Amino acid sequence: MSNPALDIRIGTLVKGDQDDPAGYIRQILPYGFESFQLTFWRTLGEVDLARLADEIRTVIGEEDVVISALGIYGNPLENDPLDDETRRGWELLIDHAPLFGTDVVAGFAGRLRDRPIDASMPRFKEIFEPLAHRAAEHGVRLAFENCAMDGAWQRGDWNIAHDPLAWQMMFDTVPMDNLGLEWEPCHQMLNLIDPMPQLRQWASRIFHVHGKCCTIHWDVVRKHGIHSPKPFAFHRTPGFGDCNWTDIVSDLRAGGFKGSIDIEGWHDPVYREALEMTGQVRSLHYLKDCRGGDFVQNPV
Repeated sequence: MSNPALDIRIGTLVKGDQDDPAGYIRQILPYGFESFQLTFWRTLGEVDLARLADEIRTVIGEEDVVISALGIYGNPLENDPLDDETRRGWELLIDHAPLFGTDVVAGFAGRLRDRPIDASMPRFKEIFEPLAHRAAEHGVRLAFENCAMDGAWQRGDWNIAHDPLAWQMMFDTVPMDNLGLEWEPCHQMLNLIDPMPQLRQWASRIFHVHGKCCTIHWDVVRKHGIHSPKPFAFHRTPGFGDCNWTDIVSDLRAGGFKGSIDIEGWHDPVYREALEMTGQVRSLHYLKDCRGGDFVQNPV
């Protein structure tokens, strides 16, 4: 019997460049995660992707668990040595994605450093048009994370894909259906944006979701604004922040999303260090409840 609840899986992120990603998955698999995204920071390093895929398949075995996405987070539009490695990482992840059983490769879209977002569009086309065609040949979709990385429209580093106006420009510049978003509400809320209208508008272009929430201290905003040294917003693990994830999952379903919400840990200011996995597992159960709880078959 199929389980339509699993059209949206709840999982977590796993650092693909740690010593033993498969061993890490083996340890946390019993907690009930349904998917894992493997992530890399800027470069793949010395990772043998074919071997890693084999090791993870062995660990997962017959469990109904998937690798939801592969991700590399650097600046593929610039030309420093590490930027070159980021671009090569995109290519290798695209080529190896089928070995992991996933059709999503995600990351930052990159940016021409300290230039306005629109100035990056020709370079975006130069880099991502061939990558999108390469991905299409492998049945892979490319998803851009919506983190601003402290950038704004006029200046910044790392990523142009943090504003809906930029998304439209990107998809117009490279008009291919296998380009989309790796979305999360936290990055919008950090800029005091209501994420829900945005979610409803762009649901059809969301290929992967990061499970990360935000707590906004409105008393600080009212007293000090958003440019003082006093922090006013905090990344949170879902279930501990201000988001209503029942609404988020409902709007994802209504928009036709099928994929994974993978918890992006290691950010929560409270459930961290010794409490990291405590927070993640609580978030796992919370998100499963927001998904509707246990699947119940309709009477015949």
